[in-house]
Amino acid sequence: MTIPSATSLRHLAALVCACLAITMNADAASEKMIFDFQTATNSTKWQVVNDDVMGGVSTSQFQLLTNGGAIFSGVVSLENNGGFASVRSTPVRGNLNGTDALVLRVRGDGRRYKFTVRTEAGFNALNYQAEFTTKRGEWEEHRLAFKDFMPTFRGRVLTDVPPLIPSKITSVGLLISDKQAGPFRLEMSWIRGVTP
Repeated sequence: MTIPSATSLRHLAALVCACLAITMNADAASEKMIFDFQTATNSTKWQVVNDDVMGGVSTSQFQLLTNGGAIFSGVVSLENNGGFASVRSTPVRGNLNGTDALVLRVRGDGRRYKFTVRTEAGFNALNYQAEFTTKRGEWEEHRLAFKDFMPTFRGRVLTDVPPLIPSKITSVGLLISDKQAGPFRLEMSWIRGVTP
């Protein structure tokens, strides 16, 4: 058996390192971090919008945890024709051009949520929504393809609106409107845009 020389081993090690660096750079290029709630850089405020804007009494809050993570929680009430709670971000950092989906790392309560995105500023701008269902107490990653986001306005699906264009996304958010009264809790670790 031939034993490789020290020089050959050094060349092989350099080649392996170069290949790993290329692979890591390719992986980094395939993802765009939107919000990483594990870091202190996500102190941006999120705006709560509940059904009290139309007379309902649902409540919610969005809390950034000091040890990392964020929690969207509250109580949904069906009283006074209500039934929803939501939160939306301030403007998204970075451009999502070239991505085809969002991936969320969450730990939920078994309820169904909607992830929302907006392409225009303004309180009454339309939004695009995609649903995901959580498993109680389990960390999961949900991939939401942009082609599956439905344009909506005040709960109604719109048919005369073009599909979602990732490069135009200005803010993101969460909505619970599953027609079930009671408490809810959704913990989030991060939100990323991913390429095909």
